[in-house]
Amino acid sequence: MHLSHDEEDYNLSLSKFESMLKTNKVLFFDSEEFEDIILHYMDIGKPSLAKKALKLALEQHPKSTGLKLVHIEMLVFEDKLDIAEKMLNELYAIEPTNEEIYIQKANIYSKRDNHEKAVEFLKIALKYTDDFADVHNLIGMEYLFMDELELAKENFIKCLEEDPEEQSSLYNVIYCFEFLEQYEDAIAFLTKYIDENPYSEIAWHQLGRLNYSIKKYEEAYTAFDYATVIDDFFMGAFMEKAKSLERLGRFEEAIENYNETIRLEDPTSYALLRIGKCYEKLGNEVDALKYYNQTVHEDPLLDKGWIAITDLYFKKKNYQKALYFVNKALAIDSENKLYWKRFATINRALNFYEEAEMGYRKAVEYGDYELDTWLYWVDLLQFLGEFDGAVQTLLQASEYFPEEHEVEYRLAGLYFMQQDIEKGTFHLSNGLRQSYKNKKLIKELFPVVWERKLVQEIIEKYKK
Repeated sequence: MHLSHDEEDYNLSLSKFESMLKTNKVLFFDSEEFEDIILHYMDIGKPSLAKKALKLALEQHPKSTGLKLVHIEMLVFEDKLDIAEKMLNELYAIEPTNEEIYIQKANIYSKRDNHEKAVEFLKIALKYTDDFADVHNLIGMEYLFMDELELAKENFIKCLEEDPEEQSSLYNVIYCFEFLEQYEDAIAFLTKYIDENPYSEIAWHQLGRLNYSIKKYEEAYTAFDYATVIDDFFMGAFMEKAKSLERLGRFEEAIENYNETIRLEDPTSYALLRIGKCYEKLGNEVDALKYYNQTVHEDPLLDKGWIAITDLYFKKKNYQKALYFVNKALAIDSENKLYWKRFATINRALNFYEEAEMGYRKAVEYGDYELDTWLYWVDLLQFLGEFDGAVQTLLQASEYFPEEHEVEYRLAGLYFMQQDIEKGTFHLSNGLRQSYKNKKLIKELFPVVWERKLVQEIIEKYKK
């Protein structure tokens, strides 16, 4: 690779400066060289070297406005805002048309959380600058801080019109579109941008992301594919392409693209897990299990890997192994309602009813309010003879499902079992009103209650 003339000069200046520091021999640099050297050390997080360079620079060029502005930038970075502002006011008296003065004033006001004032100064900077793209980008960022997304978007677009290769503005303008939920507008904007900049892999990738988010998986795949053609080391695009192919049911191609991400970087547990899922969907359980095992080997704390193994063994009716692996997942995330529900379901399949009851209880405790979870839990409590617990659980469930016949019929049966005729009648009437056709639920769950004369009379009353 050949370096440009400017790059060669820049590298030479840095080497010359570092050599000077080692030998304690003072060499001469022009003011612009010093500016580049100081900014370089600030950018790479070496403030002590930046300060050394600044001190030498001001000794050699005490009247340089550029160096004074770099000094001000350093002071702002260190939150020495009052000193920086005083220096800016002195510079303003000498050079009132220097756009960098207004940019640094904006920077100070931004640091003080006065973003409106920062925008005012940046708009003045627009009058004097040649670098409109940079100033519009800065204005866009200030509007982002104020949550003025439309105005931020407008300025990021202006920045891209001036400099289409300003990637941070491209990301930011898409962020604004997404935050405002203007997905179709974002797609239209990117399509136009790509027409003018067809080799922007970032734009193609963002277009793919947007299409994926609105479930246009074919269009997403096409966009990600272009991104990988332009940059065949773009791991993120290969990953997203694989996800799109998976959504399209093209599992073999998805596996190829997940493998491409592994080729580009070390295997990630996510890619290994998705390859396993693809093999499982292809009916190849042997390779699916192999990749799930690789997933948990790569990241033993990835609970989703253990759950994938759990589900595979459950599907194969190997409940003992499924129980072993769901316990692995719960050891990592003991407050996951979905894992507790699996734990309960597996224990129920193994006829471990007390453990299953605990699993459903924990699932509800951690936020699973699905109707079937309540009902499985209640039926287990009833089976274990814990009628009071079953009633309390159903009353809790009725707060989430006030018009649910499955809850009402169970409450009716349990109250009749406890000889509470008044409450039994009330809930049986509710169940019959809500769904007369499902009255046989009482017969299935409470055959003794079903045979009662009073129960049959109540049912008969609702027949019409």
